Amino acid sequence: MISFILNDKPVNTSCNPGMSLLDFIRYESNLPGTKIGCREGDCGACTVLIGELTNDTVEYRSVTSCLYPLINAHGKHVVTIEGINLSNTLSPVQQAMADNAATQCGFCTPGFVMSFTAFCMNHEVPTTERAIEAVAGNICRCTGYKSIERAAADIARVMQEKSISNPVGWLVGKGFLPNYFLEVPGKLKQIKALDDESSSTSQLIAGGTDLMVQRPESIYEQKVKSTLDGYLPKEITLNDCTCTVGGATRVSELIASAELMERFPHLKEYLMLVSSEPIRNMATIAGNIVNASPIGDLSVMLLALNAQITSLSDGKTRQQPLTQLFKGYKQLNLNAGEVIQYITFELPKSTAQFSFEKVSKRKYLDIASVNSAMLIEVENGKVKKCRISAGGVAPIPLYLHQTSNYLTGKEINSQSVTQAITIMHDEISPISDIRGTAEYKKLLLKQLFLAHLQKFLGKQFEQIY
Repeated sequence: MISFILNDKPVNTSCNPGMSLLDFIRYESNLPGTKIGCREGDCGACTVLIGELTNDTVEYRSVTSCLYPLINAHGKHVVTIEGINLSNTLSPVQQAMADNAATQCGFCTPGFVMSFTAFCMNHEVPTTERAIEAVAGNICRCTGYKSIERAAADIARVMQEKSISNPVGWLVGKGFLPNYFLEVPGKLKQIKALDDESSSTSQLIAGGTDLMVQRPESIYEQKVKSTLDGYLPKEITLNDCTCTVGGATRVSELIASAELMERFPHLKEYLMLVSSEPIRNMATIAGNIVNASPIGDLSVMLLALNAQITSLSDGKTRQQPLTQLFKGYKQLNLNAGEVIQYITFELPKSTAQFSFEKVSKRKYLDIASVNSAMLIEVENGKVKKCRISAGGVAPIPLYLHQTSNYLTGKEINSQSVTQAITIMHDEISPISDIRGTAEYKKLLLKQLFLAHLQKFLGKQFEQIY
Protein backbone atom coordinates (compact mmCIF):
# COMPACT_ATOMS: atom_id res chain seq x y z
CA MET A 1 0.00 0.00 0.00
CA ILE A 2 1.18 3.50 -0.87
CA SER A 3 0.30 5.86 1.98
CA PHE A 4 0.42 9.65 2.07
CA ILE A 5 -1.66 12.67 2.98
CA LEU A 6 -3.60 14.38 0.20
CA ASN A 7 -4.51 17.85 1.37
CA ASP A 8 -6.13 17.15 4.77
CA LYS A 9 -7.02 13.48 4.20
CA PRO A 10 -4.95 10.31 4.63
CA VAL A 11 -4.63 8.11 1.54
CA ASN A 12 -3.90 4.39 1.38
CA THR A 13 -3.93 3.06 -2.14
CA SER A 14 -2.92 -0.04 -4.06
CA CYS A 15 -2.99 1.80 -7.39
CA ASN A 16 -0.14 1.08 -9.75
CA PRO A 17 3.00 2.75 -8.31
CA GLY A 18 4.03 3.88 -11.81
CA MET A 19 0.84 5.92 -12.25
CA SER A 20 1.45 9.65 -12.44
CA LEU A 21 0.41 11.62 -9.38
CA LEU A 22 -1.60 13.85 -11.72
CA ASP A 23 -3.83 10.97 -12.81
CA PHE A 24 -4.30 9.82 -9.23
CA ILE A 25 -5.32 13.32 -8.15
CA ARG A 26 -7.83 13.84 -10.95
CA TYR A 27 -9.24 10.38 -11.60
CA GLU A 28 -8.87 8.52 -8.32
CA SER A 29 -9.41 11.46 -5.94
CA ASN A 30 -11.75 13.58 -8.07
CA LEU A 31 -9.80 16.81 -7.55
CA PRO A 32 -10.04 18.55 -10.94
CA GLY A 33 -8.34 21.80 -9.94
CA THR A 34 -5.00 20.33 -10.97
CA LYS A 35 -5.01 20.63 -14.76
CA ILE A 36 -3.73 18.38 -17.51
CA GLY A 37 -1.57 20.33 -19.93
CA CYS A 38 1.47 19.10 -21.81
CA ARG A 39 2.22 15.96 -19.74
CA GLU A 40 5.89 16.75 -20.29
CA GLY A 41 6.62 19.05 -17.35
CA ASP A 42 6.81 22.16 -19.54
CA CYS A 43 3.60 24.10 -18.92
CA GLY A 44 3.18 23.85 -15.13
CA ALA A 45 -0.62 23.53 -15.24
CA CYS A 46 -0.41 20.39 -13.08
CA THR A 47 1.84 21.90 -10.37
CA VAL A 48 1.24 20.68 -6.81
CA LEU A 49 3.21 20.89 -3.57
CA ILE A 50 5.09 17.98 -2.02
CA GLY A 51 5.84 18.19 1.70
CA GLU A 52 8.58 15.96 3.15
CA LEU A 53 9.19 15.41 6.85
CA THR A 54 12.67 16.64 7.83
CA ASN A 55 13.71 16.89 11.48
CA ASP A 56 10.12 17.09 12.78
CA THR A 57 9.12 19.79 10.28
CA VAL A 58 7.66 19.49 6.81
CA GLU A 59 9.51 21.16 3.94
CA TYR A 60 7.44 21.97 0.86
CA ARG A 61 8.45 22.30 -2.78
CA SER A 62 6.63 22.58 -6.09
CA VAL A 63 6.57 19.68 -8.56
CA THR A 64 4.83 18.95 -11.84
CA SER A 65 2.52 16.08 -10.95
CA CYS A 66 2.40 14.74 -14.54
CA LEU A 67 6.01 13.54 -14.13
CA TYR A 68 5.77 12.48 -10.50
CA PRO A 69 5.40 8.69 -10.04
CA LEU A 70 2.79 7.81 -7.44
CA ILE A 71 5.30 5.63 -5.57
CA ASN A 72 7.36 8.72 -4.75
CA ALA A 73 4.42 10.25 -2.88
CA HIS A 74 4.63 7.60 -0.15
CA GLY A 75 5.12 9.15 3.27
CA LYS A 76 4.67 12.69 1.99
CA HIS A 77 2.09 15.49 2.04
CA VAL A 78 0.58 16.22 -1.37
CA VAL A 79 -1.14 19.60 -1.65
CA THR A 80 -3.37 20.55 -4.58
CA ILE A 81 -5.07 23.87 -5.31
CA GLU A 82 -8.06 22.65 -3.28
CA GLY A 83 -5.80 22.08 -0.29
CA ILE A 84 -4.81 25.74 0.17
CA ASN A 85 -8.34 27.13 -0.03
CA LEU A 86 -9.49 29.08 3.03
CA SER A 87 -13.08 28.98 4.22
CA ASN A 88 -13.95 32.68 4.13
CA THR A 89 -11.27 34.47 2.12
CA LEU A 90 -8.65 34.17 -0.56
CA SER A 91 -5.07 33.34 0.29
CA PRO A 92 -2.59 36.21 -0.32
CA VAL A 93 -1.46 34.47 -3.50
CA GLN A 94 -5.00 34.08 -4.81
CA GLN A 95 -5.80 37.68 -3.83
CA ALA A 96 -2.74 39.05 -5.62
CA MET A 97 -3.63 37.14 -8.78
CA ALA A 98 -7.18 38.49 -8.64
CA ASP A 99 -6.17 42.08 -7.81
CA ASN A 100 -3.78 42.24 -10.75
CA ALA A 101 -6.09 40.51 -13.25
CA ALA A 102 -3.33 37.93 -13.62
CA THR A 103 -5.63 35.36 -15.19
CA GLN A 104 -7.76 35.15 -18.28
CA CYS A 105 -9.03 31.73 -19.33
CA GLY A 106 -7.89 30.43 -15.91
CA PHE A 107 -6.52 27.09 -17.10
CA CYS A 108 -2.94 27.85 -16.05
CA THR A 109 -3.91 29.74 -12.89
CA PRO A 110 -3.90 26.81 -10.39
CA GLY A 111 -0.30 26.03 -11.39
CA PHE A 112 0.80 29.63 -10.90
CA VAL A 113 -0.96 29.78 -7.54
CA MET A 114 0.76 26.61 -6.35
CA SER A 115 4.21 27.75 -7.50
CA PHE A 116 3.74 31.12 -5.77
CA THR A 117 2.53 29.30 -2.64
CA ALA A 118 5.71 27.21 -2.64
CA PHE A 119 7.64 30.47 -2.74
CA CYS A 120 5.73 31.69 0.32
CA MET A 121 6.49 28.46 2.20
CA ASN A 122 10.25 28.34 1.61
CA HIS A 123 12.99 29.49 3.98
CA GLU A 124 14.39 32.22 1.73
CA VAL A 125 14.17 35.97 2.17
CA PRO A 126 11.23 36.95 -0.07
CA THR A 127 12.04 39.12 -3.08
CA THR A 128 10.14 39.88 -6.26
CA GLU A 129 12.96 38.38 -8.32
CA ARG A 130 12.78 35.14 -6.36
CA ALA A 131 8.96 35.06 -6.67
CA ILE A 132 9.25 35.38 -10.45
CA GLU A 133 11.87 32.60 -10.51
CA ALA A 134 9.39 30.38 -8.65
CA VAL A 135 6.93 30.52 -11.57
CA ALA A 136 9.55 30.14 -14.31
CA GLY A 137 8.15 26.66 -15.01
CA ASN A 138 4.58 27.94 -15.50
CA ILE A 139 3.29 29.01 -18.91
CA CYS A 140 0.30 31.26 -19.59
CA ARG A 141 -0.85 31.30 -23.19
CA CYS A 142 -3.36 34.14 -23.12
CA THR A 143 -2.76 36.72 -20.39
CA GLY A 144 0.82 37.90 -20.85
CA TYR A 145 3.22 38.02 -17.96
CA LYS A 146 3.24 41.65 -16.78
CA SER A 147 0.13 41.20 -14.67
CA ILE A 148 1.62 38.03 -13.20
CA GLU A 149 4.86 39.89 -12.45
CA ARG A 150 2.84 42.56 -10.62
CA ALA A 151 1.16 39.80 -8.63
CA ALA A 152 4.62 38.42 -7.81
CA ALA A 153 5.67 41.82 -6.48
CA ASP A 154 2.53 42.05 -4.32
CA ILE A 155 3.11 38.54 -2.94
CA ALA A 156 6.75 39.31 -2.11
CA ARG A 157 5.63 42.48 -0.34
CA VAL A 158 3.07 40.64 1.80
CA MET A 159 5.72 38.04 2.69
CA GLN A 160 8.31 40.57 3.90
CA GLU A 161 7.59 39.84 7.56
CA LYS A 162 7.29 36.06 7.26
CA SER A 163 9.27 33.85 9.60
CA ILE A 164 12.23 32.43 7.68
CA SER A 165 12.71 29.70 10.28
CA ASN A 166 9.04 28.65 10.45
CA PRO A 167 7.24 29.91 7.34
CA VAL A 168 4.39 27.38 7.48
CA GLY A 169 3.59 28.22 11.11
CA TRP A 170 3.68 31.92 10.31
CA LEU A 171 1.39 31.50 7.29
CA VAL A 172 -1.13 29.49 9.32
CA GLY A 173 -0.97 32.03 12.16
CA LYS A 174 -1.72 34.85 9.73
CA GLY A 175 -4.65 32.93 8.26
CA PHE A 176 -2.83 32.52 4.95
CA LEU A 177 -2.91 28.69 5.07
CA PRO A 178 -5.56 26.33 6.50
CA ASN A 179 -5.03 25.17 10.09
CA TYR A 180 -4.69 21.52 9.11
CA PHE A 181 -1.10 22.16 7.96
CA LEU A 182 -0.06 22.20 11.63
CA GLU A 183 -1.23 18.60 12.06
CA VAL A 184 0.65 17.23 9.06
CA PRO A 185 4.05 16.54 10.73
CA GLY A 186 2.44 14.28 13.33
CA LYS A 187 0.42 12.44 10.72
CA LEU A 188 3.44 11.84 8.48
CA LYS A 189 5.34 10.33 11.41
CA GLN A 190 2.68 7.64 11.64
CA ILE A 191 3.18 6.45 8.05
CA LYS A 192 5.41 3.41 7.93
CA ALA A 193 8.15 2.87 5.40
CA LEU A 194 7.31 0.80 2.36
CA ASP A 195 8.33 -2.84 2.48
CA ASP A 196 11.43 -3.44 0.37
CA GLU A 197 10.21 -5.24 -2.71
CA SER A 198 13.46 -6.71 -3.96
CA SER A 199 11.83 -8.74 -6.70
CA SER A 200 13.94 -9.04 -9.82
CA THR A 201 10.96 -7.71 -11.78
CA SER A 202 10.92 -4.44 -9.81
CA GLN A 203 12.44 -1.41 -11.49
CA LEU A 204 13.98 1.44 -9.55
CA ILE A 205 12.77 4.94 -10.31
CA ALA A 206 14.19 8.17 -8.92
CA GLY A 207 12.91 11.52 -10.18
CA GLY A 208 11.59 10.00 -13.39
CA THR A 209 11.38 13.41 -15.07
CA ASP A 210 12.53 12.05 -18.43
CA LEU A 211 11.23 8.49 -18.16
CA MET A 212 7.71 9.74 -17.47
CA VAL A 213 7.85 11.70 -20.73
CA GLN A 214 9.49 9.08 -22.90
CA ARG A 215 7.86 5.90 -21.59
CA PRO A 216 4.80 6.74 -19.45
CA GLU A 217 2.85 3.64 -20.51
CA SER A 218 5.82 1.37 -19.85
CA ILE A 219 6.42 2.91 -16.41
CA TYR A 220 2.72 2.56 -15.58
CA GLU A 221 2.72 -1.12 -16.48
CA GLN A 222 5.96 -1.99 -14.70
CA LYS A 223 6.38 -2.81 -11.05
CA VAL A 224 8.47 0.11 -9.83
CA LYS A 225 9.92 1.03 -6.49
CA SER A 226 11.38 4.32 -5.35
CA THR A 227 15.10 4.97 -4.91
CA LEU A 228 14.43 8.10 -2.92
CA ASP A 229 13.33 7.05 0.55
CA GLY A 230 16.45 5.67 2.16
CA TYR A 231 17.54 3.42 -0.71
CA LEU A 232 20.09 5.88 -2.05
CA PRO A 233 21.92 8.58 -0.07
CA LYS A 234 21.23 12.26 -0.69
CA GLU A 235 23.81 14.09 1.43
CA ILE A 236 26.31 16.62 0.07
CA THR A 237 29.80 16.35 1.62
CA LEU A 238 32.66 18.75 0.87
CA ASN A 239 36.32 18.56 1.80
CA ASP A 240 39.31 20.61 0.69
CA CYS A 241 39.40 19.33 -2.89
CA THR A 242 36.25 17.38 -3.70
CA CYS A 243 32.49 17.24 -3.28
CA THR A 244 30.63 13.96 -2.87
CA VAL A 245 26.93 13.91 -3.65
CA GLY A 246 24.49 11.12 -2.86
CA GLY A 247 22.74 9.66 -5.89
CA ALA A 248 19.26 10.68 -4.67
CA THR A 249 20.27 14.33 -4.23
CA ARG A 250 18.03 16.62 -6.25
CA VAL A 251 19.32 19.45 -8.43
CA SER A 252 17.51 22.00 -6.25
CA GLU A 253 19.36 20.65 -3.21
CA LEU A 254 22.67 21.44 -4.90
CA ILE A 255 21.48 25.04 -5.36
CA ALA A 256 20.33 25.17 -1.72
CA SER A 257 23.77 24.11 -0.41
CA ALA A 258 25.31 27.36 0.83
CA GLU A 259 28.70 25.70 1.30
CA LEU A 260 28.76 24.36 -2.25
CA MET A 261 27.68 27.71 -3.68
CA GLU A 262 30.44 29.44 -1.71
CA ARG A 263 33.10 27.09 -3.05
CA PHE A 264 31.61 27.16 -6.56
CA PRO A 265 30.58 30.81 -7.12
CA HIS A 266 28.92 30.45 -10.55
CA LEU A 267 27.32 27.04 -10.07
CA LYS A 268 23.85 28.41 -9.28
CA GLU A 269 23.94 30.45 -12.49
CA TYR A 270 24.74 27.28 -14.45
CA LEU A 271 22.20 25.07 -12.65
CA MET A 272 19.44 27.61 -13.28
CA LEU A 273 19.86 26.69 -16.96
CA VAL A 274 18.80 23.14 -16.10
CA SER A 275 15.04 22.87 -16.65
CA SER A 276 12.58 24.66 -14.32
CA GLU A 277 12.23 24.84 -10.55
CA PRO A 278 9.56 22.10 -10.27
CA ILE A 279 11.70 19.75 -12.38
CA ARG A 280 14.84 20.59 -10.38
CA ASN A 281 12.81 19.75 -7.29
CA MET A 282 12.34 16.20 -8.63
CA ALA A 283 15.33 15.39 -10.82
CA THR A 284 18.10 13.46 -9.04
CA ILE A 285 21.80 13.53 -9.87
CA ALA A 286 22.07 9.77 -10.38
CA GLY A 287 18.86 9.73 -12.43
CA ASN A 288 20.17 12.46 -14.69
CA ILE A 289 23.40 10.54 -15.29
CA VAL A 290 21.85 7.12 -15.97
CA ASN A 291 19.37 8.71 -18.36
CA ALA A 292 22.51 8.96 -20.51
CA SER A 293 21.24 11.80 -22.68
CA PRO A 294 23.93 13.01 -25.11
CA ILE A 295 23.02 16.57 -24.10
CA GLY A 296 22.65 16.03 -20.34
CA ASP A 297 23.70 19.30 -18.71
CA LEU A 298 24.84 17.73 -15.44
CA SER A 299 26.81 14.97 -17.15
CA VAL A 300 28.65 17.54 -19.26
CA MET A 301 29.50 19.61 -16.19
CA LEU A 302 30.64 16.58 -14.22
CA LEU A 303 32.86 15.29 -17.02
CA ALA A 304 34.85 18.53 -16.95
CA LEU A 305 35.09 18.24 -13.15
CA ASN A 306 36.74 14.80 -13.33
CA ALA A 307 33.78 13.08 -11.67
CA GLN A 308 34.06 9.58 -10.25
CA ILE A 309 31.08 7.24 -9.88
CA THR A 310 30.54 4.87 -6.95
CA SER A 311 27.96 2.21 -7.78
CA LEU A 312 26.29 -0.50 -5.72
CA SER A 313 25.38 -4.04 -6.81
CA ASP A 314 24.53 -7.03 -4.59
CA GLY A 315 25.92 -5.22 -1.55
CA LYS A 316 29.27 -4.52 -3.22
CA THR A 317 30.54 -1.15 -4.41
CA ARG A 318 32.88 -0.22 -7.19
CA GLN A 319 34.28 3.03 -8.56
CA GLN A 320 34.88 4.21 -12.08
CA PRO A 321 35.53 7.54 -13.80
CA LEU A 322 32.46 9.10 -15.36
CA THR A 323 34.40 9.11 -18.63
CA GLN A 324 34.16 5.30 -18.66
CA LEU A 325 30.46 5.09 -17.76
CA PHE A 326 29.02 6.03 -21.16
CA LYS A 327 29.56 3.20 -23.65
CA GLY A 328 27.22 4.23 -26.46
CA TYR A 329 23.87 5.89 -27.05
CA LYS A 330 21.82 5.21 -23.90
CA GLN A 331 24.30 2.46 -22.96
CA LEU A 332 26.09 2.42 -19.61
CA ASN A 333 28.93 0.47 -18.07
CA LEU A 334 26.62 -0.81 -15.32
CA ASN A 335 25.47 -4.36 -14.66
CA ALA A 336 21.82 -5.33 -14.27
CA GLY A 337 20.60 -4.03 -10.91
CA GLU A 338 23.67 -1.85 -10.34
CA VAL A 339 22.82 1.67 -9.18
CA ILE A 340 24.84 4.86 -8.78
CA GLN A 341 25.27 5.52 -5.09
CA TYR A 342 27.66 8.49 -5.02
CA ILE A 343 29.16 11.01 -7.43
CA THR A 344 32.44 12.66 -6.44
CA PHE A 345 33.86 15.60 -8.39
CA GLU A 346 36.68 18.10 -8.10
CA LEU A 347 36.12 21.52 -6.60
CA PRO A 348 37.98 24.13 -8.65
CA LYS A 349 41.03 25.52 -6.88
CA SER A 350 41.30 29.27 -6.35
CA THR A 351 43.79 29.31 -9.25
CA ALA A 352 41.41 27.43 -11.57
CA GLN A 353 38.30 28.56 -13.43
CA PHE A 354 35.24 26.60 -14.46
CA SER A 355 32.75 27.55 -17.16
CA PHE A 356 29.54 26.03 -18.53
CA GLU A 357 27.95 27.19 -21.76
CA LYS A 358 24.73 26.08 -23.42
CA VAL A 359 22.91 26.97 -26.62
CA SER A 360 19.21 26.15 -26.91
CA LYS A 361 16.22 27.61 -28.71
CA ARG A 362 15.39 29.56 -25.56
CA LYS A 363 17.74 30.35 -22.69
CA TYR A 364 15.73 28.69 -19.94
CA LEU A 365 13.47 25.64 -19.74
CA ASP A 366 14.91 24.00 -22.81
CA ILE A 367 17.25 21.20 -23.76
CA ALA A 368 20.55 22.10 -25.40
CA SER A 369 21.44 21.97 -29.05
CA VAL A 370 25.06 21.91 -27.88
CA ASN A 371 26.49 22.42 -24.41
CA SER A 372 30.03 22.44 -23.09
CA ALA A 373 32.01 22.76 -19.87
CA MET A 374 35.65 23.62 -19.31
CA LEU A 375 37.96 23.61 -16.29
CA ILE A 376 41.27 25.39 -16.79
CA GLU A 377 44.20 26.28 -14.56
CA VAL A 378 46.96 28.55 -15.84
CA GLU A 379 50.35 28.91 -14.17
CA ASN A 380 53.22 31.11 -15.38
CA GLY A 381 51.41 31.75 -18.65
CA LYS A 382 50.90 28.09 -19.49
CA VAL A 383 47.92 25.80 -19.07
CA LYS A 384 48.61 23.57 -16.08
CA LYS A 385 45.31 21.70 -16.21
CA CYS A 386 42.59 21.57 -18.85
CA ARG A 387 39.42 19.49 -19.02
CA ILE A 388 36.82 20.09 -21.75
CA SER A 389 33.52 18.29 -22.31
CA ALA A 390 30.67 18.67 -24.78
CA GLY A 391 27.12 17.49 -25.35
CA GLY A 392 25.09 17.25 -28.53
CA VAL A 393 28.08 16.38 -30.71
CA ALA A 394 28.30 12.60 -30.17
CA PRO A 395 26.04 9.70 -29.13
CA ILE A 396 27.16 10.26 -25.52
CA PRO A 397 28.11 13.19 -23.28
CA LEU A 398 31.68 13.51 -24.52
CA TYR A 399 34.93 14.22 -22.68
CA LEU A 400 37.34 15.75 -25.21
CA HIS A 401 40.50 13.82 -24.32
CA GLN A 402 42.64 14.90 -27.24
CA THR A 403 41.73 18.59 -27.08
CA SER A 404 42.25 18.68 -23.32
CA ASN A 405 45.61 16.91 -23.59
CA TYR A 406 46.75 19.19 -26.41
CA LEU A 407 46.10 22.40 -24.48
CA THR A 408 47.76 21.14 -21.30
CA GLY A 409 51.23 22.68 -21.11
CA LYS A 410 50.54 25.16 -23.92
CA GLU A 411 50.34 28.94 -23.90
CA ILE A 412 46.95 30.31 -24.92
CA ASN A 413 47.69 32.08 -28.19
CA SER A 414 46.24 32.29 -31.69
CA GLN A 415 48.12 29.22 -32.89
CA SER A 416 47.17 26.97 -29.94
CA VAL A 417 43.53 28.05 -30.04
CA THR A 418 43.26 27.40 -33.78
CA GLN A 419 44.91 23.99 -33.44
CA ALA A 420 42.70 23.09 -30.47
CA ILE A 421 39.58 23.81 -32.55
CA THR A 422 40.89 21.56 -35.33
CA ILE A 423 41.53 18.73 -32.88
CA MET A 424 38.13 19.30 -31.27
CA HIS A 425 36.33 18.96 -34.59
CA ASP A 426 38.17 15.70 -35.26
CA GLU A 427 37.02 14.32 -31.88
CA ILE A 428 33.31 14.90 -32.36
CA SER A 429 30.72 13.22 -34.57
CA PRO A 430 27.52 15.32 -34.56
CA ILE A 431 24.47 14.33 -36.55
CA SER A 432 21.79 16.48 -38.14
CA ASP A 433 18.51 16.42 -36.24
CA ILE A 434 15.72 18.67 -35.02
CA ARG A 435 18.18 20.74 -32.98
CA GLY A 436 20.41 21.60 -35.92
CA THR A 437 22.62 20.28 -38.69
CA ALA A 438 25.92 18.58 -38.02
CA GLU A 439 27.81 21.58 -39.42
CA TYR A 440 25.82 23.96 -37.24
CA LYS A 441 26.67 21.94 -34.15
CA LYS A 442 30.37 21.97 -35.03
CA LEU A 443 30.17 25.74 -35.32
CA LEU A 444 28.31 25.99 -32.00
CA LEU A 445 30.93 23.96 -30.16
CA LYS A 446 33.68 26.15 -31.59
CA GLN A 447 31.83 29.25 -30.39
CA LEU A 448 31.25 27.77 -26.92
CA PHE A 449 34.96 26.90 -26.66
CA LEU A 450 35.83 30.50 -27.54
CA ALA A 451 33.24 31.72 -25.02
CA HIS A 452 34.99 29.68 -22.30
CA LEU A 453 38.33 31.28 -23.16
CA GLN A 454 36.83 34.75 -23.30
CA LYS A 455 35.43 34.25 -19.80
CA PHE A 456 38.81 33.16 -18.51
CA LEU A 457 40.96 35.77 -20.27
CA GLY A 458 38.67 38.78 -20.63
CA LYS A 459 40.04 41.56 -22.84
CA GLN A 460 43.31 39.68 -23.23
CA PHE A 461 41.42 37.15 -25.36
CA GLU A 462 40.56 39.85 -27.94
CA GLN A 463 44.28 40.29 -28.62
CA ILE A 464 44.75 36.54 -29.05
CA TYR A 465 41.84 35.54 -31.27
